[in-house]
Amino acid sequence: MSDFIVSARKYRPATFETVVGQQHITNTLKNAILNKQLAHAFLFCGPRGVGKTTCARILAKTINCQNLQPSGEACDQCDSCESFRNGQSFNIVELDAASNNSVDNIRDLIDNIRFAPQLGKYKIYIIDEVHMLSSSAFNAFLKTLEEPPPHAIFILATTDKHKILPTILSRCQIFDFNRIKVEDIAHHLAYIANNEHVNAEQDALHMIAQKADGGLRDACSMFDQIVTYSGNNITYQNVIENLNILDYDYYFSITEALIQNNIAKAFVIFDTILSKGFDGHLFINGLASHFRNLLVTKDESTLQLLEVANIIKQKYKEQCGKASMMFLINGRNVCARTDFQYKGSKNQRLLVELTLMQIANTEASAAEKKNDIAEQAEPAVAKVNVAPMPSPSSNTEPAAPSASPIKVEPPTSAAASPAKAETPAPAAPAGEVKKIQPKIVTTGIASFLNKKVVADSDGASKLNDGPTENFTNEQLQTAWIAFAARFEKSSAMNVTLTTRQPRAEGHKITYLIENAAQQVQLNEIMQDLLAFIRTELKNINTSVDFIINRSETERIPYTNKEKFEVMAKKNPAVLYLKQKFEGEL
Repeated sequence: MSDFIVSARKYRPATFETVVGQQHITNTLKNAILNKQLAHAFLFCGPRGVGKTTCARILAKTINCQNLQPSGEACDQCDSCESFRNGQSFNIVELDAASNNSVDNIRDLIDNIRFAPQLGKYKIYIIDEVHMLSSSAFNAFLKTLEEPPPHAIFILATTDKHKILPTILSRCQIFDFNRIKVEDIAHHLAYIANNEHVNAEQDALHMIAQKADGGLRDACSMFDQIVTYSGNNITYQNVIENLNILDYDYYFSITEALIQNNIAKAFVIFDTILSKGFDGHLFINGLASHFRNLLVTKDESTLQLLEVANIIKQKYKEQCGKASMMFLINGRNVCARTDFQYKGSKNQRLLVELTLMQIANTEASAAEKKNDIAEQAEPAVAKVNVAPMPSPSSNTEPAAPSASPIKVEPPTSAAASPAKAETPAPAAPAGEVKKIQPKIVTTGIASFLNKKVVADSDGASKLNDGPTENFTNEQLQTAWIAFAARFEKSSAMNVTLTTRQPRAEGHKITYLIENAAQQVQLNEIMQDLLAFIRTELKNINTSVDFIINRSETERIPYTNKEKFEVMAKKNPAVLYLKQKFEGEL
């Protein structure tokens, strides 16, 4: 057991070339060494486990290498490199700021800086987790960091760049480390597995890489854990069981059920997920990520954003063809709202089940709208009784109207020239049915969502993707109160929505409010309100305007004195109270 070394340490990069996923930084550092343009202070920032301390050690070793390679790498054979590899170098000092964060520790470091290096040109100080230094320690370090001796170089590393004083940041060259890509982590894990003679499925390594969330050290730790669990044969099933990961198949299956509006099947799958010990919050976030992956699969240009194994990528391609864009966008939004509401919900399972019902209803509603549009788009055929037209040469009276109905097809209109467009159209002959062809116009977001805006004969525009039934003010009031009931009775939103009654003129709804603050408050729920009202009233063209109820003579009190005068006018007892106790505003 004493000979075992974890993979994160055993396979820690020793050269710039072997650093994983940070080529933009390693190339810059190598060029600085080759061109002899080294700064006196570096700051390495980034998430945990992405190579900050590793790059700091490689940089320190390479700077003092006595036989620097043309590629900018250390030789690993000279006395300086040998002493560094054995941990015996006196020229490289590592300090953990988490446990050495006082002024005294910084003063000791400053006193040590005065001594020249024993071997090599520079004395390098690596300060890890530098954000943990106290404010007084930072201030004590400022002058030395700005003007250190010629033989001193500082390399600072931190995971919380925002906690470092701006005066420290201004004295350093700052390098921001990226999260390592899933492909790069999986490739590195495959290299480790090959060296350790471990058989690992590619899907299993991809799953570990995704779970690591951009941290190579975390990925190596998980790899060691799986090897301990399953021996020298790592499978996809081993990974999801040991790391408590919800399998992709559950998300594909439940999405298939939601697309088919099979709510019962979706509920059964969700119950199976809960029975395996997974949390509903974890499931709903995973479902949101699944919808996101389906969205990026819709377009070839965004397919590169899908960081999964090739087999899983093929499954996404197959399923994204079955789901509409509206279904995926709505599903993503509903999951995001549920994620926000989950912790405050008293019945969390019911909340997730309602979420699944809302997502499933998206496809059903879309299908109904398509059917309605298809029925409205069929050419109208009118059956009327018309009298036969007399011939020009005949002077006889027209024959009696025929008893049999005659089908009159709508006239086909060719594209008219501009000149003809200005000429008024001749009146239709008696008995002929004239069909007005709607003009299609486009709007920004409507055209993006593949909706058509149709201009009526009077020039008014409307959405042609849903029902447009007429409604009364009583029906409007009922729907409005039902929406207000979504909020707690004592909440400000409920009071704002129930203070007055909305009024409708055609499909335009107006609602009077007191001030601009209420207008801002109501604008935040405008989309939800419109969706609810349009659904309840079965009119897709419904719009809502909030109008501030302010008369010309009304004067809004702003100062404390004006507010008190208004209060005293409404309730004289307030004025009496002020006079009785000789109060001051």
